[in-house]
Amino acid sequence: MTFPPKRLEALISLGALEVLPRTGWLLAGAKGGESVAGHVLGVAWLALSLAPEVDPPLNLGRCLAMAILHDAPEAASGDLPAPAAKHLPSGAKKTMESSLAQQLITPLGALPEAHFAEYTAQKTPEAQFVHLCDKLQLGVHLVRLERAGGGDLAPFHGVLEALNCAGFDPCEELRIALIEALRPEALAAHGARPEKNR
Repeated sequence: MTFPPKRLEALISLGALEVLPRTGWLLAGAKGGESVAGHVLGVAWLALSLAPEVDPPLNLGRCLAMAILHDAPEAASGDLPAPAAKHLPSGAKKTMESSLAQQLITPLGALPEAHFAEYTAQKTPEAQFVHLCDKLQLGVHLVRLERAGGGDLAPFHGVLEALNCAGFDPCEELRIALIEALRPEALAAHGARPEKNR
């Protein structure tokens, strides 16, 4: 049997995520930034760490698959930051990502396609949990950047404060811990100069 050419091309295209920067950090002048692949890996680490503590239990395999796939369309679109996305017509970004998922994820097989569709629909506890991990990973990386002297990162703090983790206690515990870690005195304890970051 010959390896499917479309699958090979999809795998090659997805490799772009390894070097594709997360644009929001660049716009904020964050030193060090982050790649989309680095973000995806961070989301998977959070899912791996937090999912076993969620009650009722989650299917960890599905959570990890969704964590790995959730930003796959960005391999073709690039990372569209929130300040730019808000200028698009309602639903345009989701339509674009769905079309790109057909090109990039469908060739990988039925299982990855189903996991991406599950994540996009946000109807299962696993999909909702991975969405929270996506937002919480921003918080984890935000703490790292703030401790390193960051940039203009104050706008990112609101993401954590507005995040509703109801029904996912481990996520809420992490959200609170991240907010505490971002307090000026906590940052100062790690050698950061918070007054420069606000």
